[in-house]
Amino acid sequence: MTQHTPAHKGRGALSNPGCRYDAQAHEAFDDGWAVDEELPVLRTTVMVDATRSIITRNDSPDVPFSQSINPYRGCEHGCVYCFARPSHAYLGLSPGLDFETKILIKPKAADLLRQELQKSSYRCATIAMGTNTDPYQPLEKQQGITRAILQVLQEYHHPVSIVTKSALIERDMDLLAALAKENLAQVMISITTLDRQLARWMEPRAAAPQRRLETVRRLNAAGIPTGVLVAPIIPVLNEAEIETILQQCAQASAVSAAYVLLRLPLEVAPLFEEWLQQRYPLKAKHILSHVRDMRGGKLYESNFGERMQGTGNYAAILRQRFDMACQRFGYRAREEARGDLNTAIFCPPGKQPTQLALF
Repeated sequence: MTQHTPAHKGRGALSNPGCRYDAQAHEAFDDGWAVDEELPVLRTTVMVDATRSIITRNDSPDVPFSQSINPYRGCEHGCVYCFARPSHAYLGLSPGLDFETKILIKPKAADLLRQELQKSSYRCATIAMGTNTDPYQPLEKQQGITRAILQVLQEYHHPVSIVTKSALIERDMDLLAALAKENLAQVMISITTLDRQLARWMEPRAAAPQRRLETVRRLNAAGIPTGVLVAPIIPVLNEAEIETILQQCAQASAVSAAYVLLRLPLEVAPLFEEWLQQRYPLKAKHILSHVRDMRGGKLYESNFGERMQGTGNYAAILRQRFDMACQRFGYRAREEARGDLNTAIFCPPGKQPTQLALF
């Protein structure tokens, strides 16, 4: 019999286990007084991240960008499967409920970005946002850090690529449309499922699936190239929706499509397994069995070239289904027509007068 774990309303994780750096480990104990109703609402605590740099660089062959910006650490969306949860351990916080309730903000992000772009050693390359935590999570509505970053990028004619689950991005259509006119902006809206109940349990504070579809439509109508990221694909749980999601996003004028297989690094695996046992106890064993089939017998494999799409027959079938659906709905041709973002017109404003003075 599966033990019932009560849930905090509006939160994805069911527990707050210690991180891998803790000197002591804690284990929950069932004393028989099971609680059937939801626990009280957990409020979000906001802290300031005193970072001195804002651009993060990587050389991973699995991602199409070499530098990124994350305005926030932690994410209120509370996606239970989020591969970024283990990053909270570096702060001495739990990858569980702490990750979605204790958020660090970077209020000086725009100033730091301006300083880095002004350096003579800086070489322009697309900056990706939304690669670790969502730049349009609920806190952004009050903080405006992402918008301030976009204002700097527009000022410097710098390309940006954004991934989000939030309709809040529509607030910044003015900036994104201006950037897009110079081929400096592209957006991917992440849609995991069209099932509202599944989305509510799995991504409790993200925009509803149908609202995200509308965001795809509105951004494209505003001239901002916007595609769909079907992520993560979870065997048995949402894989049946691949074709439907791609079809409905194509009808919303999505220009490109990509997907990522479920990733369960470090503390994410036990958190996700706990969630499965609570929400889908009859499917949990089947789902995890397929995950292991695509991860070499483990719940996660971190090898480059394999971690995003997995290996084995089941992963190959998912890949074929996705590719065939993209071809059927026209994504491939649209992707080829879109091209790369423009890095040739990057120019820090302060340098323009110097260049003109030569004449």
